[in-house]
Amino acid sequence: MAALLSYLPPFEGLLPKWLFLVSVVSAANSIQAYRSESYAADLYNGKTAEGRPHTNPLSSRTFGTWTFLSSVVRIYAAYNLNNPAVYDLALWTFGIALAHFVGEWLGFGSAQLKGRFVSPLIVASSTLAWMLTQREAYLAA
Repeated sequence: MAALLSYLPPFEGLLPKWLFLVSVVSAANSIQAYRSESYAADLYNGKTAEGRPHTNPLSSRTFGTWTFLSSVVRIYAAYNLNNPAVYDLALWTFGIALAHFVGEWLGFGSAQLKGRFVSPLIVASSTLAWMLTQREAYLAA
């Protein structure tokens, strides 16, 4: 077990471990989005006037690509949390994700506040707030 734990980010506190976890989960979500259009359809759970999902195979793969890019930035940040540029890039991934998901919910109507859609809102908003409050602590180290 100690050998596995040695691969975790070398910083104190839970934030770097959280970024590592979120990155791994995001990478898995990317694979799901590439494998099946239904993953994105479950996430963007709103329906068109005709009752169809707003998603299609291309939008699902685009979401998978965007999510994987965020995953790469976040795992890099987990291991380089004392680098201001990397910290800020990771912070931006959560801010952009939050703006995107709120926009799809309140602006475009492609999602409803239920089911799988709630998780990214919670992760993006709470991690954004967490990173904003902890920025100085990790960058001063």
